[in-house]
Amino acid sequence: MGKEYSMPLTNAQHDAIMRIYDGIRTHNRHIQEQRYNEIVSLIPEYQNIENEIISVSMQAAKARISGNSQDYTSLLKSLNDQKANLLISAGKPADYLDPVYTCTQCHDTGYINSRKCSCFNKKAIDLVYHDSNLKNITDNENFDTFSYEWYDNTTPDPSNGLTPYHNMQRIVDICHKFVDNFDKEAANILFFGGTGTGKTFLSNCIARELLNTSHSVIYLTAIELFTTFQRQDFSRFGEDKDSDANYLSDCDLLIIDDLGTEVGNTYTNSKLFYVINERMLKKKSTIISTNLSLSEIRDSYSERIFSRITSSYTILKVFGSDIRMMKKTGRKPGKA
Repeated sequence: MGKEYSMPLTNAQHDAIMRIYDGIRTHNRHIQEQRYNEIVSLIPEYQNIENEIISVSMQAAKARISGNSQDYTSLLKSLNDQKANLLISAGKPADYLDPVYTCTQCHDTGYINSRKCSCFNKKAIDLVYHDSNLKNITDNENFDTFSYEWYDNTTPDPSNGLTPYHNMQRIVDICHKFVDNFDKEAANILFFGGTGTGKTFLSNCIARELLNTSHSVIYLTAIELFTTFQRQDFSRFGEDKDSDANYLSDCDLLIIDDLGTEVGNTYTNSKLFYVINERMLKKKSTIISTNLSLSEIRDSYSERIFSRITSSYTILKVFGSDIRMMKKTGRKPGKA
């Protein structure tokens, strides 16, 4: 999550991100000022001690300049301890009036020394990929809104002996573990199965959890994925190259939805292999969803792609009735 991305932003994009940081710092200074006014009103003595600290600090500075050996360290420590004790006695933490930072790593500047902070990279992805749209979707599609009521609990599937209901319970549990272990190990998921069975919803559930913990998530349909590469590879000489594709190998989680809906050819095959392989090498997690069966994936894509997926992805078959159709008709599946 701390890796710096290689994609060059335009000056306008960079300025837009820095304006976001300006707003964050202004907001946090306002919070700090409100807290200070609250404490001074609650504990008038606090401001007296602060004034004394300023006076003693000035005396210490003069002493150093004049060569005076008097040490004010103990006095200053005692005064600062008094301030902390006053805050604690008022039911506040000792650091209540410390500077407020949204990002404690870069102190809301976007940079650690000359290196972009991970929060800068997250904002860059939000800007370039309009991640706010994904956030809006996940407000409605997340683990809290997920419902098992659309999954039949009477008819087992011949492939694994589980009803759609019990199969989905197993899959949701795997998804939770994927999120819980996200920062500990790189893992990948392939959701495959019929239309309207909940594959995209599950991807959005995972995305919501990771967005809430400040991970960078890119969601693209397969068509959007290959369009992104085409914009970069086939821009005419002299045009600004759209380098957004560089983020695809570096974001914390890449979600490729509806694989198989694109027009397949040698170019799309090579780009799919590139992004899958590159993310594996960088130990970055990927989720792919598709309506294709495993045999159709094998027949539609290169052997290298099929091998990478089957060897490095958790393969989850999502089955059941088309939930979108059931919602339209008001029909519910059978329950045991």
